[in-house]
Amino acid sequence: MLGSIAIVAGTAIGAGMLALPLATAALGIIPAILLLVVIWGVSAYTSLLMLEVNLRTGVGDNLHAITGKILGKRGQLIQGASFLSLLFALTAAYLTGGSSLLVLKAEAMFGIALDNQLAVVIFTLTLGLLAAFGVAWVDKVSRILFSLMIALLVITVGFLLPEVSPSQMAIAAIEDGKVDLWMAAIPVVFTSFGFHVCIATLVRYLEGDALTLRKVLLIGSTLPLLCYVLWLLVTLGTVGGEQIHSFGGSLPALITSLQDIASQPWVSKCISLFADFALVTSFIGVTLSLYDFISELTRAKSSIMGRVQTWLITFVPPVLCALYIPEGFVAVLGFAAVPLVFIIIFLPIVMVLKQRKEVTEGYQVCGGKPALTLMGLLGAVIIAAQLMVAL
Repeated sequence: MLGSIAIVAGTAIGAGMLALPLATAALGIIPAILLLVVIWGVSAYTSLLMLEVNLRTGVGDNLHAITGKILGKRGQLIQGASFLSLLFALTAAYLTGGSSLLVLKAEAMFGIALDNQLAVVIFTLTLGLLAAFGVAWVDKVSRILFSLMIALLVITVGFLLPEVSPSQMAIAAIEDGKVDLWMAAIPVVFTSFGFHVCIATLVRYLEGDALTLRKVLLIGSTLPLLCYVLWLLVTLGTVGGEQIHSFGGSLPALITSLQDIASQPWVSKCISLFADFALVTSFIGVTLSLYDFISELTRAKSSIMGRVQTWLITFVPPVLCALYIPEGFVAVLGFAAVPLVFIIIFLPIVMVLKQRKEVTEGYQVCGGKPALTLMGLLGAVIIAAQLMVAL
């Protein structure tokens, strides 16, 4: 059970955490935390819906198979397209964020003014190659990096909390009540709670124990919420929301400002390494999933040429996005919310409605149709928010 909780929390916590202060800075600390709580509630409830669907369909099926059983080929097509779009968007976001941090590192450590486009290529060729090595290698690397990331997060939060200024926390929204600020923040916050892809695996791992799985999902989703609240406190409460908003979504500017506040050089290094590990762990996990998904779709051979072909299909689209939107870390991460809404809100609602007409026994989430309607409306709000930002 503890291991399963760690999987849920670990799937959610990653590079999206770095974007939260950049996306919510203009709201003010209290509204930002309230938004986190609301989005957490949506994610926790929809995870229980997916649990209900998994348990009633059969222990051991993955999301693609479950969708096919309930919604047929059309449902599978929507699920597959949404999943592919999500992974492409996340890969592009992590490439832009990772390359910008690489530029910062080159300047700070070697005094080299690295071109951003060259940084994208270097980042892709070094870390992107891990996807082609297979899950065994990625698993070993991810365990080490994720453990280090959590340790560095604890150190960073522990040493920055005393620096939190009550006056900074008391500052209200930059433009009080402006809808655009909320619309820009909602998709990024929603993407930061995207742990649902591991539910089918956990159902199989815990042998369909509904009570244990329910506890795992609720506790596992609450841990990221607590981490995110602490992270917003030490960022907005030290650097200040107005200052972070002026960065224009620049991740290096945020990291540099936090390093300047740190009273000791080694704490400054911990902050830098935490940002690096958060990006890298998310990047290799997402790219492995994308690589495997494309390999399955194209039925690529396991030969060297087959792996090269799959690798190129995996990385060329997001690399092009990262090359031409160099400061698009927050923007592209927000776009990922659109396919994520289809995967973890709309599809589960449709499948639950259809299942409940045919099956009346077994685990069922409370709330009935009113709760499902509310979730659907909130999903529509998230998509509308992203469309407003894009336009």
